[in-house]
Amino acid sequence: MASPGSGFWPFGAEEGSAAAESPGTARAWCQVAQKFTGGIGNKLCALLYGDAEKPADPGAKAAPRAAEPRPSCPACTCDKKPCGCRRADVNYAFLHSTDLLPACDGEAATLSFLQDVVDILLQYVVKSFDRSTKVIDFHYPNELLQEYNWELAEQPQTLEEILLNCRTTLKYAIKTGHPRYFNQLSTGLDMVGLAADWLTSAANTNMFTYEIAPVFVLLEYVTLRKMREMVGWPGGCGDGIFSPGGAISNMYAMLIARFKMFPEVKEKGMAAIPRLVAFTSEHSHFSVKKGAAALGIGTDSVILIRCDERGKMIPSDLERRILEAKQKGFVPFLVSATAGTTVYGAFDPLIAIADICKKYKIWMHVDGAWGGGLLMSRKHKWKLNGVERANSVTWNPHKMMGVPLQCSALLVREEGLMQSCNQMHASYLFQQDKHYDLSYDTGDKALQCGRHVDVFKLWLMWRAKGTTGFEAQIDKCLELAEYLYNKIKNREGYQMVFDGKPQHTNVCFWYIPPSLRSMEDNEERMSRLMKVAPVIKARMMEYGTTMVSYQPLGDKVNFFRMVISNPAATHQDIDFLIDEIERLGQDL
Repeated sequence: MASPGSGFWPFGAEEGSAAAESPGTARAWCQVAQKFTGGIGNKLCALLYGDAEKPADPGAKAAPRAAEPRPSCPACTCDKKPCGCRRADVNYAFLHSTDLLPACDGEAATLSFLQDVVDILLQYVVKSFDRSTKVIDFHYPNELLQEYNWELAEQPQTLEEILLNCRTTLKYAIKTGHPRYFNQLSTGLDMVGLAADWLTSAANTNMFTYEIAPVFVLLEYVTLRKMREMVGWPGGCGDGIFSPGGAISNMYAMLIARFKMFPEVKEKGMAAIPRLVAFTSEHSHFSVKKGAAALGIGTDSVILIRCDERGKMIPSDLERRILEAKQKGFVPFLVSATAGTTVYGAFDPLIAIADICKKYKIWMHVDGAWGGGLLMSRKHKWKLNGVERANSVTWNPHKMMGVPLQCSALLVREEGLMQSCNQMHASYLFQQDKHYDLSYDTGDKALQCGRHVDVFKLWLMWRAKGTTGFEAQIDKCLELAEYLYNKIKNREGYQMVFDGKPQHTNVCFWYIPPSLRSMEDNEERMSRLMKVAPVIKARMMEYGTTMVSYQPLGDKVNFFRMVISNPAATHQDIDFLIDEIERLGQDL
């Protein structure tokens, strides 16, 4: 293997990249940037078309550099608030956080400091979309710990050091918005979503009452209703909440399903009710078992249902296991179907599962954390046929829809049930004699007290794109997955994990190096093949060229799981991935 420091760099300017733009285009871009960002536009132009950092050696480490001190400049003395005068140059080497607002006369230093932080962020954003930059500047943990001082100290750092901390942090951050980052289900970097996240942080409020988050509470109400409409519940009826992630949304569903069947569990606990069992597929997300553990139901009470060769739950096995559980005296209370499994991207047969749940009076939950976004697509939403019959649905817009992390919704068909399950009537927060409609104080239906504003990113992106914009984005990602599948299904050196076109953007395959292609399919070959994907992945990270996930599953040894949810990805990026896998794995 060529070492990361050998000088090989497989990048080049591509059509559409900054390096390939004409000088005229560059000047036009700069004029627009300067119009909207002032001095920041000048810095971005210098970054893109001047002395921008380009990694000539993918393994080289940049020596730590201290920020250059600025000459001090007297603060503006105008009476306007906020000050609109030209930004003063501030010497951060002599300033600390106590010199920023709310410090007296701290406005000029604050504006200058925050604008410099924005400069750092904008540079990172631009680099994230530049294919000639690394996806990751990988260092082993002990290297990063030794190279920089990350320890917390008694005395404060200067603002100069704080800005350097910001630059260093982003230097080693994974560029999850990079068009060649395919490692997780959540990828991409949406500009409107990013702007919404900044605004949300500036507002810095909590979602538990209307009185402190009036607009955000209303936007959550409107957005959740729209999502329930898209699930298929008439008029968007029901309830819901944004939670810290799909795992918590799934746990909420288990909590509510248990309360619906045995409301006394809220006061008396598990000892007062019979032994409960839940059912989910063997390919489902681990959060179902984790939720059972957290709620005291126990992981042994989660019964795994067999899947077919494509990873879909087998309804006949579900019904068989339900009957077995009932014969043992257990009480089935929930079936968690999956719409878009984590590895295969499979969609369980929701209609058949709904029929079984109705027959045995069991709560039907659909974990659509990964696949729920397909409800936005007229071409692909059929894969969730039957979801409208579910009692609850998890849907993570931070996955297929590209909303910045975190953004996960739990949708519940029965209105008021979530409130009854979770409310504690805290009189110091949820007073009953307020002067507005108390139904908008949503905090008492959540497990959390403090709750982050997650809805604004989704709402603002939806306003900016429209449903049709999300639809085009999702359709493009699925088309790219089909493009990858068609390129490798009969290509020498590749073997698909399962037959047939993938249902979602998950494309699962083995890369077979030349040394293994003529080997007999036996235990030794499997043992060697198991090591191929981990080595290629390690080399990807060391070079920083791309990232894609791998894993074993059941009796299948390590294989690549390629997922596409980044709207910035193109056919050329898929071609690059294939070439890179072959380059990095040909000697194995």
